[in-house]
Amino acid sequence: MQLTLRQAASYLGVNDTTVRRWINQRGLPAHSVDEQMYFNPIELWEWAVEAGVPVSRALLEDARRSPDEVPPLADLLREGGIFHDVQGGTKHEILAAFVERLPLPPDQDRRFLLEVLEAREALGSTGIGDGIAIPHVRNPIVLHVARPFLTLCLLRDPVEFGSVDGKPVHALFMVVSPTVPMHLRILARLGFVLRDSTIRQMLGAGADAVQILDRLDFIEKSRNTGSFQTQPREPAE
Repeated sequence: MQLTLRQAASYLGVNDTTVRRWINQRGLPAHSVDEQMYFNPIELWEWAVEAGVPVSRALLEDARRSPDEVPPLADLLREGGIFHDVQGGTKHEILAAFVERLPLPPDQDRRFLLEVLEAREALGSTGIGDGIAIPHVRNPIVLHVARPFLTLCLLRDPVEFGSVDGKPVHALFMVVSPTVPMHLRILARLGFVLRDSTIRQMLGAGADAVQILDRLDFIEKSRNTGSFQTQPREPAE
């Protein structure tokens, strides 16, 4: 759920000009997508409470009734892309190659994104095991994008990543979303499907995009009907 400027002003009981002034002077969180201004209702509510600004209770109630819809993972990957034979001999080179492939708007600072990803890696590897990593910053990657997406890079050669099981990484996923709640729901779905041994084997073998997308579709559709069970990962030695 995203709010327009007029909707945000209505919940706050002020006019558009006041909202714009609060954005510039009081740090009211706003997002610009294709020159249009949008507001996340949860962020707006939290800001109003912290700033002591009266806000309609209906804002929180409407946000809870209308959570951000999360598309299927296969659709998110079609949006973000699957890239094979990505080259790089170090973690830095791989992350740089990954960031360059993200379908970001022209105004996004890719160098800054790379810097925060590397800073996060310095705190601890984002390698989750079985040759898979999910690079992310300490907070969810929330950027000024019109739609969420998921990008997958399959490496030509596995790279040492300091993963929890000590195995080098051959597949990296990155979630990008315009809102924090949506980001977390996508990440939860990704964590679920990556428990499937078949999809892990496909990633290790560098399967083609159609095979990967078909498998993701199968897992999610089967999950919705309760007819599919994933296999747990083997514990790290």
